[in-house]
Amino acid sequence: MRSFLPHLVILLSVATLSYAQTAYDSGTLGAKKRFTDRELAAITEPYVGVKTADGIQPGLFKIEPTGVSTTAISAAAETFLKSLTGAQLLQTQFAVDDTEWRRWFNVDNGIYTRQGTSLREMNNTQKAAARNLMSATLSARGLDLTDAIRKTDQTLKELNDGAMHLDEELYFFTVMGVPSATDPWGWQIDGHHLVINAFILGDQIVMTPTFLGAEPAHALTGKYAGNKVLQAEQNDGLAFMQSLSSEQQKAATLNTQKRRNSIQAEALKDNAIVDYAGISVATFTDGQKSRFLALAENYIGNLREGHAAIWMQQIEAHLDDTWFAWIGSTDDDAVFYYRIHSPVILIEFDHQGPVGTRSLHPGRNPIRDHIHTIIRTPNGNDYGKDLLRQHLEEHHR
Repeated sequence: MRSFLPHLVILLSVATLSYAQTAYDSGTLGAKKRFTDRELAAITEPYVGVKTADGIQPGLFKIEPTGVSTTAISAAAETFLKSLTGAQLLQTQFAVDDTEWRRWFNVDNGIYTRQGTSLREMNNTQKAAARNLMSATLSARGLDLTDAIRKTDQTLKELNDGAMHLDEELYFFTVMGVPSATDPWGWQIDGHHLVINAFILGDQIVMTPTFLGAEPAHALTGKYAGNKVLQAEQNDGLAFMQSLSSEQQKAATLNTQKRRNSIQAEALKDNAIVDYAGISVATFTDGQKSRFLALAENYIGNLREGHAAIWMQQIEAHLDDTWFAWIGSTDDDAVFYYRIHSPVILIEFDHQGPVGTRSLHPGRNPIRDHIHTIIRTPNGNDYGKDLLRQHLEEHHR
């Protein structure tokens, strides 16, 4: 296990680059220092959680049995850890409350140095064990989506002259704590356009923050020509907005112009202030509520089936406290942003400006070929933090 202090030393010594807009050039030492300082400031800030300006709403999350076993996940994690060499284990396993949870970033490896062991570093046995851990935690649809996202890095590699920092195997695994049927633990995959944090306590799972993105969202050439990513999330979001009445669309719309990146709670934003905005779901008809929940399920359904159903039940319980917001037009080929936000869920979808596909998409305006999404548990339970706090208070006074 590794404590916070070694990570502090690592953070001060690792040379990382600046923002995603500099992803394909070398950057400067000044930019690297600015990024390192930004990350250090973010992860040393005491964790509170995403909240509104009114602050954290307490009492939302409880330690309680779900009746859905997590045994397969802990068994897969144990097998994965046993497959690692001593050196790999040292860089992969951390304490359950380590700040390593919060050290993730949805950019490529040219501008960010990750902890853990990457698929590229693993032998075939280790790769199979890592995939089994993902398979045990995710639904079949969710696992397929992670594969599709990783393939976009191969396409980007081809579009950027074989750039070494882009690779479908540059995705890093870490395990926090010791896999257990009773004690808290979890695992993380961290890489370009794919970050999953899975916290497990007994038979409960919290799978946030989860970042899912893609560029290009539709590969037209190369090894994975035809690969498409996050199309249901895009198309269903637009179809839902178009299904609303003109008055409802007006209430939901924060801005009809989509000229910049709009997402609010990506990496290093664990304590972001995001207020409710747009239209209240409480004003929807029953049919509109059903369609709205189906849109949310596109994201929640990436978790394994039984636990996804429990997650959806939590969202439904707060449905009348949920808001839907939109930025952009509603044309069939629109670029846009939308947000689903309640006390227990924050989902953001955002069309972003081109970074790795500028050879195909000149300019910086948002495009459909670059998508970012984030799923968070507001009010203090990202990374299962609130459940972990309650567990430690009860068992480790």
